[in-house]
Amino acid sequence: MVLRLGVIGAGLKAADYARGWAAMDDVEIVATAEVSETSRRRYADTCEAAGAARPAEYGDAEAMLAAMQGRMDAVYVSTPHVFHGANALAVIEAGYDLLLEKPMVTTVEEALALVEAEKRTGRTVVVAFQGGLSPLVHDTRDRARRGEFGELVSVNASIWEGWKDNYAGQWKQNPAISGGGFMFDTGAHMMNTVCVLADAEFARLSAYANNRGIAVDLATAVAARLTNGAVVTFNAAGEGPPGCASAITFFYSKAIVRIDAWGKWREVSIDGVAEPREEGETRDTPMHTFQAVRDGLMANPSTVANGLRFARLWDAIKLSASRDGEAIALEVAGP
Repeated sequence: MVLRLGVIGAGLKAADYARGWAAMDDVEIVATAEVSETSRRRYADTCEAAGAARPAEYGDAEAMLAAMQGRMDAVYVSTPHVFHGANALAVIEAGYDLLLEKPMVTTVEEALALVEAEKRTGRTVVVAFQGGLSPLVHDTRDRARRGEFGELVSVNASIWEGWKDNYAGQWKQNPAISGGGFMFDTGAHMMNTVCVLADAEFARLSAYANNRGIAVDLATAVAARLTNGAVVTFNAAGEGPPGCASAITFFYSKAIVRIDAWGKWREVSIDGVAEPREEGETRDTPMHTFQAVRDGLMANPSTVANGLRFARLWDAIKLSASRDGEAIALEVAGP
């Protein structure tokens, strides 16, 4: 069955995905909602170049959701971060399934509202973290739950990018619409993958951040403790040479697992015996996984529940950093 897809936010990220999605036989991109006429045209050009029809174009999301009733099955949201919460709720309330770009929302309050809406409506909601949707990440969590690695002891996570120069003057460095700086943008991949694989809530943390002369954070360091007793460190550096990379090391009582934030590669050593390094494709994985979840072929690996865990972590990091590293106890009760 062909998935009729609408898109809210037709910027560069959405256009990059469209190169693959528009060429898929079981996906039809039927409409876009985007305030920028230039971005709408670029997105339609991308679809056409992939051999697909040009989608219908709308200047705002509400108009698209109303006009496409009965002609659309699901929506992909790829707007600036602070709009995710409102866009997601609008899509769900309009009766569509949702593939939501990362990070899910910007605050715990928004996350709780999305959790409630998903439960009430029964819509499918998948958060488009490459790491959350990576088969290597899925498999790592499954193996950990089966006890192959023993107990989790410690996690050391780092990520870096020449982010300051890459996005100078763009919305990602505007706190009014970004919801944060490097840690909340590229660093969100690192935080989310740790949330998935640590498989426990964060109990307490201390965080420091440095804006290094711009309006949002560029460097962030966090020390945290999980409810299962394991300890976690995060290190994010958004100013440096060209490029982008990450490495996350999970130390278990019987194993060491190294994986990147996007789930593109994994290295496992159990009882001192190293397994072959594995690598996986992540570019079109979000759409493939979204379709499989909608069709009931697999459990949702990137849920709003994990998005709530992530939101609690991020709110605590912001609070601690604003208080120069004051230790913050996280609220872990609730949905």
